[in-house]
Amino acid sequence: MKFFDEARIEVIAGDGGNGAATFRREKYIPMGGPDGGDGGKGGDVYAVADRNLNTLIDYRYKRTFLAERGENGRGADCYGKGGDDIELRMPVGTIITMLETGELIADMDVDGKRVMIAKGGRGGLGNLHFKTSTNRAPRKKTMGQQGERKSLNLELKVLADVGLLGMPNAGKSTFIRAVSSAKPKVADYPFTTLAPNLGVVRTSENRSFVIADIPGLIEGAADGAGLGHQFLRHLQRTHILLHIVDLAPFDPETDPVREAHAIVEELRKYDESLYTKRRWLVLNKLDLIPEEEQAERVQAFLDAYGPVDRHFQVSAISRNGCQEVVFALQDVLDEEKAAAQAAADAKAAAEAATLADARAAAGSDADFEEDDFEGDESDESDEYDEEDFEDEEEIDADENPNS
Repeated sequence: MKFFDEARIEVIAGDGGNGAATFRREKYIPMGGPDGGDGGKGGDVYAVADRNLNTLIDYRYKRTFLAERGENGRGADCYGKGGDDIELRMPVGTIITMLETGELIADMDVDGKRVMIAKGGRGGLGNLHFKTSTNRAPRKKTMGQQGERKSLNLELKVLADVGLLGMPNAGKSTFIRAVSSAKPKVADYPFTTLAPNLGVVRTSENRSFVIADIPGLIEGAADGAGLGHQFLRHLQRTHILLHIVDLAPFDPETDPVREAHAIVEELRKYDESLYTKRRWLVLNKLDLIPEEEQAERVQAFLDAYGPVDRHFQVSAISRNGCQEVVFALQDVLDEEKAAAQAAADAKAAAEAATLADARAAAGSDADFEEDDFEGDESDESDEYDEEDFEDEEEIDADENPNS
């Protein structure tokens, strides 16, 4: 199956049904009055994230999606049936934007996420709603509203924890084959990889991460050279970038340091946030260098390249050194996940404390008002008793004038 990570579609929600203007006609019931029902609501259009999909090829040829229209209202107070909704299933990681303005509609970043992208029109009102004491035979009705119509751009950004980048034939596909169960095509010519590949790296029974391999970059990709920048978007969601460098190129005139700097410059031209993302160097193809020259070759490269966050020496074809890279990645990703979970827990605890304080304050206010109410009642009862006592004394004096 071909890989498509971009598509343009048009979604049209269903129109609402029209209201009816009818009157009740039944034997022995003259002037039955209005009984026109409302029109049904138009169907909505939803986008649903599905982890079982990995490409937008379903939207390559069919590009217009129309939801069902609501039925018209009928007599005898019969309302029209609402139109059926439609669901557009998309790969997890799809970003939906307006084609004209680029406004973000939805980011389908979680499996099963369901978002309405076009709302159906409301049904019209029948003449049943317009009867009054002075207008007992209304002939007024309303038409159904039109459903929303949108031109959308779909862009897939794969969800991966680690991204691989480097020149063509640097050994990226060989590396992902060595550390995961993914089996991308491997050959001895440039641009063997033409579409991103995902692999799950499992370090233990309960620990794993996802690694993404994209087609190679070359100098001038920002100007359209090679495959251009069209696949760099798939690295924007990653946590760590692995920069694969070929230390033993076939062409002796090729400078690995210059090529590595060219890759970094292409990242800067594409996206500043991608350029500043954590990036580790993986020096590959050490098996093609004599063992006694390996240390000297690696040190010469590091001195010419400049400071790096972290570097590894591997031979992807023989898998030497690959496990060290995998376990280092897993440790860093676990730390980031733990920090994110701790921040989420702290935020939830703060929100819970704020809610508890608000409830306590509301409870104290209620108790204060209740005390005031009870005090008012006691004052009124005391005044009432005193007045009643005075009235009783006056009555006794009137009944017993000699007392």
